[in-house]
Order: sequence, then C-alpha cells, then structure tokens
Amino acid sequence: MTRHVVVLGAGTAGTMLANKLRRKLDDTWVITVVDRDDAHPYQPGFLFVPFGGSTDGLVRSRHAFVHDGVELVLEGVDRVDAAAQEVLLLDGRLLPYDYLVIASGASLRPDQTPGMLGPEWRRSIFDFYTLDGAKALAGALRDFRGGRLVVHITDVPIKCPVAPLEFTFLADDWLRRRGLRTSTTLTYVTPLDGAFTKPLASQRLGSMLSDRDVAVEPDFLVEHIEDRTLVSYDGREVPFDLLVTVPLHMGAEFVTRSGLGDELGFVPVDKHTLQSTADPHIFAVGDAADLPTSKAGSVAHFSVDVLVDNLVELAAGRPMSHSFDGHANCFVESGDGKALLLDFNYETEPLPGTFPAPYVGPMSLLKESRTNHLGKLAFRWVYWNVLLPGRPMPLAPAMSMAGKQTSSTTT
Repeated sequence: MTRHVVVLGAGTAGTMLANKLRRKLDDTWVITVVDRDDAHPYQPGFLFVPFGGSTDGLVRSRHAFVHDGVELVLEGVDRVDAAAQEVLLLDGRLLPYDYLVIASGASLRPDQTPGMLGPEWRRSIFDFYTLDGAKALAGALRDFRGGRLVVHITDVPIKCPVAPLEFTFLADDWLRRRGLRTSTTLTYVTPLDGAFTKPLASQRLGSMLSDRDVAVEPDFLVEHIEDRTLVSYDGREVPFDLLVTVPLHMGAEFVTRSGLGDELGFVPVDKHTLQSTADPHIFAVGDAADLPTSKAGSVAHFSVDVLVDNLVELAAGRPMSHSFDGHANCFVESGDGKALLLDFNYETEPLPGTFPAPYVGPMSLLKESRTNHLGKLAFRWVYWNVLLPGRPMPLAPAMSMAGKQTSSTTT
C-alpha cells in the first residue's frame, strides 16, 4: 500500500529532510515537496552583499538539490485540512498525506510596522535579509558619506539572530576602511535587554559593540517610523539618516489559514520531537516551528536529523525514540577578517573553549579568530554540496560538551 509524506517548503530544512527520508524509507513511501518557486537562496551570503560581496551563485534551482526519488511540486499552498489529512494547493490540487512536515520558513513583514514600508523604503530604510534588499543597501552604502547609521531589530524571533550584530561589526569595519567612521554614529537598536539572549554571549558581544563605539538602545519595541525616526511604544526616539532594519518575521499565511499557527503564524510543536501540539500526523521543522532556540540553518540541520529518525520509526510502526536538544551552532562575523563561534542548546548557553575537539579546535568558541572567519566562508560549499543533498556530516545532532570551558573546568 502506498503511503505519503508531504513536505511543505523546499528551503534548507525541507530539502534536507526529503533527501534524507528518501534514503531511509522504502519505495512504498511517496515523498512530495511543495514550494511556490524554483529559486533556492543561500541566505547567509546576503550578509556580505551590502559591503561589495558577489551575488554569483547565491540562488540556485531547487530541482538541482532534490533527490530523483522525491517529487517536487512548484505551487503555492492554500491550506491544510488536518481532519482529512490533505493539502489543498492554490491550483486546486489535493495532496493526501500520512505524515505532513511543515518547513515553510519565516517571511519578512515590513508592512506590519507603520511607516516602514512607505516612501522611505529602499531610500533611507533597508533590509539585508532578502537579496533585493541587500543589493539595494549596497548602493546606499556606496553613496553614504557619514551621519546616523542605525541597525535595528523590530522584534524576535528572527532568522539568524546574530546577523544584525554581524552587520554592525562589518559596517564598523567598512566605515573605518573608508575613513567614514569618525563622521558616523553607529547605533544598535534591539528589543532584547542586551546584545544577545544568553548571558555570557550577550556580555561578550556587548563588550565588542562598546569597544567599537557602537551605542546600544535595548528594550526598544518600535511602534512606528516617522520623519526618519524610530519611535518606540514607550515614547523613545532614535533618529537616523540610514536605517538597516530586520522587519517583523511571521510564518506562512497558509499555516494561519489552517489553524495550525500561533499569533505569528509559527507552528507550536513539542520542542524535542517536533510533533505538532495540535495533530500527531503533523510536524514542523526549521524556521516554521516555534522552537525556543535560534531560527538558524544549524538548528534546521540538527533537528532534521532527529526528525528523520523519528519518522522512520513511525513508518515502521514504532514509537519515536529520538529527542532534539535545541542544538545551535553559529558563526558571528566581527570584521577585520575574523569571526566568533557560538555553540549551545536548550540547556547550555554559549561557552568559551574550542570546537569541535578539545584543546586543538581548530575553531575557538566565544573568541574572535581568522579560522572562524574562514570556516564561515567554507560553509557555503558545505551547504550546497553536503547539507542540502542530505549527505552525512561529521557532527552529531546533540551538542557535545567536549572542548567547552565551564566554571568547573576553569577553577
């Protein structure tokens, strides 16, 4: 009897999941992936575009990375009928499923902040989370001659939470190299109470901002933008000449239409199994899930490995036995050809040390190094050639404490 796994979204998480499942499920299972277009972006590469980085190879065909035994359907999703276990596409087609995986990611919604998506959009207000936005910002930076440069996060969660910090560090470096830093005030505006969500990392990253003479405006929830000024709900104002913002992130609209999302359209799931809290036949992975950890490519990678094993067990009629620990692993570009590396999970915050091996690394944790920067650059090749095709990686899904320095190891 033919059975069906339907994956909604052919981004990082959805593509990896489908390819890994195809290797582990027999031919009685039909695996279908649905996405609205055939353009797969390498989003970490957008960070470098405003500073003159090349756009070559940042977007490729989804077909090129989906296994031959996986059906790729290019069409939008209207809604999910959980009771009937069917997906209704915008063209009227129905896709039945035994198991559904929502991997539809997160979308930028500048329209949700009054004054953001107005006449100043792409004139004095820019994003770099889209390729079009990053290219437009590159032009604005080329014309920038000094003034008030503000980097702003509208609200959390966002994709790659360290990316706004990376942009700030790279902007500081870029301005210094062009002799514009002394004529520029650089301000980091965040809804968080510090530079990051975890205490040690927040302290380290906050000190790096201070060392670079970057002003931090914490606990800032923007209410509207007017006359080139951010205005918070508590009445604070941050004027700008050039605003680099991360707009509000929301889940896919079909998730909300289907009654499967929270107030932002992300899918509530069990944080260990990734199973929907509303329906046992539905799972969510990657940015589409409401996991209490970073919306990052590494989280997609590690959680996909866990979900694949659980789905294989369910397909064989066995209970799920694998658990995701919230493992996230993020490079943080810091300028001058260096970067930090963060490695953490639900229970353990980013700690200093070496990665992946004790003492020898070769990468350092919570410390700037040239090796970390080269690792971030090399990851692009790994992404296209190893991760997306679903090939094995030498990193286990669960976070390891090997090489990490805790209070007990430093005393």
